[in-house]
Amino acid sequence: MMRTRPLKVALLGCGVVGSEVARIMTTHADDLAARIGAPVELAGVAVRRPSKVREGIDPALITTDATALVKRGDIDVVIEVIGGIEPARTLITTAFEHGAGVVSANKALLAEDGSALHAAAERNGRDLYYEAAVAGAIPLVRPLRESLAGDKVNRVLGIVNGTTNFILDKMDTSGAGYSEALDEATALGYAEADPTADVEGFDAAAKAAILAGIAFHTRVRIGEVHREGITEVTAADIASARRMGCTVKLLAICERAADGKSVTARVHPAMIPLSHPLASVREAYNAVFVEAEAAGQLMFYGPGAGGAPTASAVLGDLVAVCRNIIGATTGPGESAYTRLPVSPMGDVVTRYHISLDVADKPGVLAQVATVFAEQGVSIDTVRQQSRYSGSGDEGATEQGGGGRRAGGDGEASLVVVTHRAYDAALSGTVEALRKLDTVRGVASIMRVEGE
Repeated sequence: MMRTRPLKVALLGCGVVGSEVARIMTTHADDLAARIGAPVELAGVAVRRPSKVREGIDPALITTDATALVKRGDIDVVIEVIGGIEPARTLITTAFEHGAGVVSANKALLAEDGSALHAAAERNGRDLYYEAAVAGAIPLVRPLRESLAGDKVNRVLGIVNGTTNFILDKMDTSGAGYSEALDEATALGYAEADPTADVEGFDAAAKAAILAGIAFHTRVRIGEVHREGITEVTAADIASARRMGCTVKLLAICERAADGKSVTARVHPAMIPLSHPLASVREAYNAVFVEAEAAGQLMFYGPGAGGAPTASAVLGDLVAVCRNIIGATTGPGESAYTRLPVSPMGDVVTRYHISLDVADKPGVLAQVATVFAEQGVSIDTVRQQSRYSGSGDEGATEQGGGGRRAGGDGEASLVVVTHRAYDAALSGTVEALRKLDTVRGVASIMRVEGE
């Protein structure tokens, strides 16, 4: 039988996501009640600008005092979509202390202080759900936390930021440069006026920390995630990837070490083969590839941001928390029993694509190859393209050719693709290469993943 007393919900934030949450709660009220077993009632909406017209929301529900709202005592669930660290952290812990479960979309806070929030929820016997914090509408947190709870996840590899995927996709498909693709993303609303959080990898790093913590049952904070953005990716990098049968994506990669004694979490642009499922993820979509021992390879795909998709994930969590309240129980809390250390980036093993500007004269390739050998990094392929001053001629050689024309006095572009090596060894190689008189510059370094 359906419970007649409604469950009261406080909404913190009423921007793009919050307004969609309020709208769906109103328009789908009967369906939500049927699924939960009780009606849900929007009891208050905390905002910063009360004078703004919010269509479909009773003005009497609007307040600027978020603290008073979560302290009311009659609130069953608090939905936090304001973002940032404070006051969100204080409001969430206050909600727990006053008897409310919490649904949050706050990836930054969860990546920074998720363990403390989980502890506060457990201490007060309340739920903390946050499906919307990672990959928008894509069901990912709950499958990792619940559906794969009996399995051993070894790797999570994904595209978790739609803005950067849109930019890189446009660079690949249209030949646009980074700035041009960013301008298009901004015009279409995919990029914020200040895109730093997206293009420098901060957004993806927060999501990687959350995913690693859930997948490996350990605690990973955002400061332990290696982070590189896409601002240095060039048209030449995209073209080089294409020649290798690859495309470039900003990837969040969380891995369990082969010996099972540590984990790594990183975000950086990488070349992936066109045959990999993630290579076909276009525009502003997200996708996450999970590798588990028993389940094998799983892929989750869909819109990773936007008001309606993110609100869908929020409301899914709302249904779960409300059902737990009716059943006088709570859902799964933090599972961090392994307490595995997070290894530094230098311990990561992968392949590399290095582009060098070198002097176009005999012996250069031998010098470069010697540096790689001394650092213990094995070379897979080499491509050398000569650029002769004033001639307009170009020559290219593969696998170690010289390619210098008699009398030439220009530069050459040398592209080296390695076998798998430790990131620390690659860093040492690059440092040594920069000291060679014949190396004019290291144009780009990109990892090769997903093979």
